[in-house]
Amino acid sequence: MDWWEPVRAYCERTGTGFWDEPLNALSNGAFLIAAALLLAQERRAMAPDPVARALAGLVGVIGIGSFLFHTLAVRWAELADVLPIALFIHAYFFVALHRLLGFRAGVALGLTLAFAGAAAGFEPALSALAGRPLGPPTNDSIAYAPAFLALLGIGAVLRAGTPAQGRAGTALFGIAGLFLVSLTARTLDPVLCPVLPTGTHLVWHLLNAGVLYGLVRTASRFRAAGRGHGAPALPA
Repeated sequence: MDWWEPVRAYCERTGTGFWDEPLNALSNGAFLIAAALLLAQERRAMAPDPVARALAGLVGVIGIGSFLFHTLAVRWAELADVLPIALFIHAYFFVALHRLLGFRAGVALGLTLAFAGAAAGFEPALSALAGRPLGPPTNDSIAYAPAFLALLGIGAVLRAGTPAQGRAGTALFGIAGLFLVSLTARTLDPVLCPVLPTGTHLVWHLLNAGVLYGLVRTASRFRAAGRGHGAPALPA
């Protein structure tokens, strides 16, 4: 693979210049703002939450990686964009199982690895059933479908748990709705190029920053609720 091969993946880019995707590049500031807000809230918290702080730091890394991709637009920068996102998805899946649902760490890790395997095979399996690749017509947004389904599934299980878990589940449902809107904006980016030259990928950035902020705050608030009210964990 040529790591310096140019990549034109989004509507806004029409050349190979550093600032040929100004809106896509600058909208990554939303991730940095979300990370800064999360870290500021953690500093004011009664008890430190290293998990929330680590996830907040990862939100910032996502913004930096995405900025690199939307400015340099080469293969290695594409990895700098997608790898932190994948790491956040799987790290949060583990946190949701372990902290929100109460599974032991070993069980949560095993289920997270199983989720990673299922997620990797999701698009190929659907493409095989459809008889054609589903990545191109969805602008590769189908890769995020497992994360969306996981939010709904974990949210549904939480709603059946303790009051604190129910509140967390309701929050995840709301976040999943916002994520669906952001996925729609990502998917429509190439479709709307003829009528909207700037594309809609920047909306994906702005809304996804809200999604990640909400996820980290939900995990942090549930920890505080569980510590304060003794919310029981689900059996593992």
